[in-house]
Amino acid sequence: MADEFDVIVIGGGPAGENVADRAVRGGLTAAIVEERLAGGECSYWACVPSKALLRPVDLMGEVARVPGLSLGPLDVEAVLARRDEAVSNYSDSGQVGWIEGVPAEFVRGHGRLDGPKRVRVTTEDGGERVLTARQAVVLATGSTAAVPRVPGMVEAEPWTSHEVTAARSVPERLAVLGGGVVACEMAQAMHGLGARQTTVLVRGGGLLARMEPFAGELLADSFAEAGIEVRTRTDAVRIERPERGGKVTVHLSEGPPVEADELLVATGRRPATGDIGLGTIGLPDGKYVEVDDSMRATGVPDGWLYAVGDVNGRALLTHMGKYQARICGDVIAARARGDELPAMRDLADGFGAPQVVFTDPQVCAVGRTEAVAREEGFRVRVVDYELGSVTGAYLLGDGYRGRARAVVDEDRKVLLGVTFVGPGTAELLHGATIAVTAEVPLERLWHAVPSFPTVSEVWLRLLEAYGL
Repeated sequence: MADEFDVIVIGGGPAGENVADRAVRGGLTAAIVEERLAGGECSYWACVPSKALLRPVDLMGEVARVPGLSLGPLDVEAVLARRDEAVSNYSDSGQVGWIEGVPAEFVRGHGRLDGPKRVRVTTEDGGERVLTARQAVVLATGSTAAVPRVPGMVEAEPWTSHEVTAARSVPERLAVLGGGVVACEMAQAMHGLGARQTTVLVRGGGLLARMEPFAGELLADSFAEAGIEVRTRTDAVRIERPERGGKVTVHLSEGPPVEADELLVATGRRPATGDIGLGTIGLPDGKYVEVDDSMRATGVPDGWLYAVGDVNGRALLTHMGKYQARICGDVIAARARGDELPAMRDLADGFGAPQVVFTDPQVCAVGRTEAVAREEGFRVRVVDYELGSVTGAYLLGDGYRGRARAVVDEDRKVLLGVTFVGPGTAELLHGATIAVTAEVPLERLWHAVPSFPTVSEVWLRLLEAYGL
């Protein structure tokens, strides 16, 4: 019975870890199966290393805006060493120790479903171990970079988020395919760390297309000032790289080709479900796993399968995967005990998911954009305010530029969405998240007095612009 647990989690990233933690808190036993490093994508190849690379570049921008301060050139080797430290030098011993302290059993190997409530694990030494679940199996395998099918792409061995965040050196010339979060963050990080020529190639009309239009526009202005070229409404049609590790040429649908030393492909994500045994239970391989609000997979008899994080496609953000995992672990434990389930109305992984793009300027948003709110039928009023007009922003440095937008539901007088663009605005976002998620009436927000002189005074200015 050593290989029988109440809950088996396939995937040892932040979402998987949180499911196991909550299930054990609820009185159940749990095992986590992970093929690579415990801690997952976020800890080693995404959130943590990317922010470690971006922080020095962000700080250089802050210092440049303050008269009387100056910094010499960045020490790239020191930045990369700090990145290595942030990812524990790609050792997961600390994460494994945390899992075992939950306590949950950590199983190193590739886990695949093998019929209802069974997981077959291929271990590192080539052996096999079969685990069975008394209550539930939870899929938390995340997502992988989606590399477009362009002639020559595979042969060119492009960088994805994995390679760029783990880079051992900075290329002199970098081409970036994509205009989303990874593309923008890593273009700015590599350029700030010394890439002499950085070119961002965007299929659509601008950067950060899913956010308010002004966000991408302000970021594009910052890129232009830094010397990062952005080409819009173009697509890669052919990639050439005659020699491994040599020059790469990106041929485009519009405009001249781009030559670079490395090509970063950041055109989206796909669910990591191609080889986890979904076919053994009648679900399609390689697709997102559809779930209900309790994170239980729909269309699976007896309701024993759950999916959290990127793998269910609801909100591809680490913090939202962890949020789903907390719900999931609590639900599994409650169902096992026969308890009433916790409330799951208006979950935050829909309209309330906050996001920060850690560029300079930072781009932060929660809730609906104006366009989405109108598409959903709300009677909307939009209020904008220039952040540079706030005294606290001016004091942060000369030439501070940014904008805040509030999307208001005119019928209920609550916020549907908030966007901030400007240096250091990430720390403003949680206040907006509370206001949007809790649907705080504007007349109550009026009494939440911001401190002076801080950038958060923009809340007062937005409410004044609205007419309160």
